[in-house]
Parts: sequence; structure tokens; C-alpha cells
Amino acid sequence: MSEPSEPSAPESAGQKTKRIAACPQCGASTRLDASNLWRPFCCERCKLIDLGDWLSGRHALPVTETETDPLDPDHPRDSDG
Repeated sequence: MSEPSEPSAPESAGQKTKRIAACPQCGASTRLDASNLWRPFCCERCKLIDLGDWLSGRHALPVTETETDPLDPDHPRDSDG
């Protein structure tokens, strides 16, 4: 009779799980690890489409207006004495 073998470790032990997410541009499933050069996008095309959207102003971060804009030429500046 053969000796009982030791219980084997789960297959995922020592391996990182593959993270999959939807491409923000087209919705296709894509890997979020180093093997995907365009992460979080699925391909270079989707990455470039998104970049074009940012550069054209279709995407923008919200900005809250302040009472005084420090870049306004009429804004009082601190003097260094």
C-alpha cells in the first residue's frame, strides 16, 4: 500500500489572483495587472480615445470657485517686506 499523500496547498497559494475589471472606455473585460500595458484600459485605442476626451475638454474635474482667484492679476499679493 502506498503512503497517504499530504494535502496539497490550494492552487492559488503563492499566486496572486487575477483582477479583472471593465474597460472604462468600451466596457470590455480587462486585466488590471502588469501584463496589461494599457491598464485600466483594454487596449491602446481605448487609452488614446480617453486621452483625447480629456484634452478636448469632454472630461474635466469639477472646480469650485473661490471668492478671490490667486491667479487673478487684481488679487492682492503678499509682500516680502
